Amino acid sequence: MSQHYNDTPQNKDRFTITAALPYTNGPIHIGHLAGVYVPADIYARYLRLIGKDVAFICGSDEHGVAIPMKAKKEGVTPQEIIDKYNGIIKKSFEDFGISFDNYSRTSAEIHHKTASEFFKKMYEEGKFIEEVTEQLYDEEAQQFLADRFVVGTCPKCGHDGAYGDQCENCGSSLNATDLIEPKSTITGSVPVLRETKHWFLPLDQYDTFLREWIIKGHKKDWKPNVYGQVKSWIDEGLRPRAVTRDLDWGIPVPVEGAEGKVLYVWFDAPIGYISSTKEWAAREGKDWEPYWKDSRLIHFIGKDNIVFHCIIFPAMLQAHGEYILPENVPANEFLNLEGNKLSTSKNWAVWLHEYLEDFPEKQDVLRYTLTANAPETKDNDFTWKDFQSRNNNELVAIFGNFINRVIVLSQKYYDGIVPEPAAFSDIDTKTLQELKKYPEIISNSIEKYRFREASQELMNLARLGNKYLADEEPWKVIKQDEERVKTIMYVALQIATGLAVLSEPFLPFTSKKLKEMLAFNGLENDLKWNDITEKEIQLPAGHKLEKASLLFTKVEDDEIQKQLDKLEATKKENRAAEAKNTPKVAPQKEIINFDDFSKLDLRVGTILEAEKMPKADKLLVLKVDTGIDTRTIVSGIAKSFKPEAIIGKKVTVLVNLAPRKLRGVMSEGMILMTEDTEGKLTFVNPDTQDVNSGESIN
Repeated sequence: MSQHYNDTPQNKDRFTITAALPYTNGPIHIGHLAGVYVPADIYARYLRLIGKDVAFICGSDEHGVAIPMKAKKEGVTPQEIIDKYNGIIKKSFEDFGISFDNYSRTSAEIHHKTASEFFKKMYEEGKFIEEVTEQLYDEEAQQFLADRFVVGTCPKCGHDGAYGDQCENCGSSLNATDLIEPKSTITGSVPVLRETKHWFLPLDQYDTFLREWIIKGHKKDWKPNVYGQVKSWIDEGLRPRAVTRDLDWGIPVPVEGAEGKVLYVWFDAPIGYISSTKEWAAREGKDWEPYWKDSRLIHFIGKDNIVFHCIIFPAMLQAHGEYILPENVPANEFLNLEGNKLSTSKNWAVWLHEYLEDFPEKQDVLRYTLTANAPETKDNDFTWKDFQSRNNNELVAIFGNFINRVIVLSQKYYDGIVPEPAAFSDIDTKTLQELKKYPEIISNSIEKYRFREASQELMNLARLGNKYLADEEPWKVIKQDEERVKTIMYVALQIATGLAVLSEPFLPFTSKKLKEMLAFNGLENDLKWNDITEKEIQLPAGHKLEKASLLFTKVEDDEIQKQLDKLEATKKENRAAEAKNTPKVAPQKEIINFDDFSKLDLRVGTILEAEKMPKADKLLVLKVDTGIDTRTIVSGIAKSFKPEAIIGKKVTVLVNLAPRKLRGVMSEGMILMTEDTEGKLTFVNPDTQDVNSGESIN
């Protein structure tokens, strides 16, 4: 296989920016915003301001297994689910100011066509392998189980509740058949294995390409969390991944012999970036191809999507052969809420559409708080108290205070007309020079995907303005030296102009409001990012300003308490639900004394042999090494464990139980087990790391 790859576009000024496609099984919450959409929007807005050609692309992911799962839960059709949540999500993004050039949906005809053509090209060129494999099948529901329809114990970290495609506890990517004690989420039954045919992307064949492109290439400038996870995946050894599924929801596999099968969502969804770009280009009268064949491609995602965007999708693009590869994948870590992990199922979240109802004029406050506390290198925590503090102590007290003083004083002294400056003092010159440095300072942070750092540099510019006014005290100097005050106010208005331009990526609503106060529409040319550095004059003398209005207002304690009360109510609901679902345990047996207990001889045993008792459904006949001897124990565990699965297992054995005959076989002990209310048995295991058969358990 040729290892040539296309990741060096000729046009370095064209950018295709993608933001992870949100599942339409629920609304958007602050974790999604902090992880993906706010940083992506900052980056896209910044690039436009410096004159780059940008396509900022997103859309709803409507073929995930979560969709039919949600539909079953709500008793509606999958189409009703995607229409409902696509509407909520799209409007939330618009109201919040996320500046997508196109927001599409994977149920759109153009996406079905694009994804089908992508698959067919790879299929016809022999890029897939076709295999008949055993997949989990729910006999009660009479259907094969897609990954998210299976839960069980993670084989890597032991987390109970891992999905068939991924463990959300340790982040490991899994196959459903890897799970220990899998269960169907549809019926709760234990699935069986059945043969089915699927097409696989042979990722192992792309090992050399991925090593050269990422590890030996120039990708060490990727975030350490991204590079480290990708390198670990490659070092563990890549395996073929199925690109089709046995489902009735999704894009039908476009080849003969694939009836009843659809494209697997991780194959279909990233192609949604391409189809959304096509949709945008058609609407705007543009050619879509340069944005996928001669462009700098940047994927903004959360850390749970790293493997798909750094290994699987690049392998797909490489196999297809016609598209550019991503230049960077600046994935963020996770955001927690008030010390606890965000959870859609437990309603532990701040939902964007609800936030916009509660704080209709404070989009930028949330944007700023999420950026200033972004989980860029580690998981971070959102608290309502921090939200209040960021608003009151930074946006209101620093940024807003400076702007209000500048505009109010300009109206008071000069009827809102920018004064002609007199002579510049050293402090004036130095302050203007400092102002001119900020576009480059903030650019350096943004271009390294350090948005937290960039937001604080913006606030430092506001601090520069506040300090300048506080030091020069125009409200005092006006009584002695009116000419001096003209210069002070002129300099302060240049700083305000710099804030109006440089704040746009971070605070777009604030920037728009400030530009209106500064009457940008009356300027000869619209100011761009680099004009703050390159132009001698940004806001000329004689320019007429508009009236002052407050950029920010305080967030009061009662507003914060309302949000905390809402979360506390959610906690109570979750505790009540957990209590309702907690299985009842058997009551305590009668009291015994220590002498009774000390008679029990509990030892570590190892199961050497196991076979079913003839004509007995529940009984297994075991040969157990107790350290003292090898003895026969009859145990009623046949419905929970296959004989071959427990050979070699270390167990806890009551060795001094009086022997008794069961079905003609003398049983010489008892294996200790636990049993839940549903009759599920589990071995009471000793610590198996350093224990030997025969060791006592005290």
